[in-house]
Amino acid sequence: MTDGRYTTRSVHKLIDGISRLIKRIVPARLIPLLLTAYGRLNALLYRGNALTCPCCGGRFRRFKAYGAVKRPNSMCPRCRSLERHRLIWLFLEQKTGFFTDELKVLHFAPEFWFRRVFGRLPRMTYVTADLRSPLADLKADITDIPCDSEEFDAILCVHVLEHVQNEAHALSEVLRILKPGGWAIISVPVDAGRETTYEVETSSRAERLKEYGKSDHVRVYGRDFQGRLESAGFIVTREDYAAELGPDAVRKYALSPSSSIYFCTKPIFF
Repeated sequence: MTDGRYTTRSVHKLIDGISRLIKRIVPARLIPLLLTAYGRLNALLYRGNALTCPCCGGRFRRFKAYGAVKRPNSMCPRCRSLERHRLIWLFLEQKTGFFTDELKVLHFAPEFWFRRVFGRLPRMTYVTADLRSPLADLKADITDIPCDSEEFDAILCVHVLEHVQNEAHALSEVLRILKPGGWAIISVPVDAGRETTYEVETSSRAERLKEYGKSDHVRVYGRDFQGRLESAGFIVTREDYAAELGPDAVRKYALSPSSSIYFCTKPIFF
């Protein structure tokens, strides 16, 4: 007798395996089309009413587990948003004029769905930047950004700095290209149990894996992250936005209840 749950898990594993294979062999220009098709198929497999993704508007019985230590209900099956992406989306939608104002925005290492949606906003000039992705508008190192000073109204930099060796240069560049009064959302994984950021001098991937839990990370951020942003010259407001939204929204959108938004503003008289 066939176990229906086992069959469903097998289908999900097969789809995920095919997705990884496609990313290795398919030309970059076709990846957005394939990711869209993959998301539509996953949306059918996970359809339901228990959870809602604010990023794509999908409704599902559950989200996919994700992470080195698998977090249940972490990844939206359609648009692949994670907890941090859904929280940032809600913040941008409800606390800023991001979706309605006339803005020039630079987005570092943009997620597929964000790039797709933000690039279609009629009042926004949306520029993407990445060191390696062939899909980005700019091939750019965040420590040496090929853009004019005071060029952008807003910048999105989500889970980038933990990969960057020279954090000070990166933050200096982000501040430089922001207009006075412009703002940035700068997000990193923060270990709330650690008072200060931990980093050691090493270029070994094996050593980084041992020290940081990720071979491509160069530090573990602690509760001093806001101070590091302020030392770079930003005015920083830490918004405990998941708590502000409340437990019903946290459950509905599958958010991390302790997550914060670091809203960084460039001083007008800088």
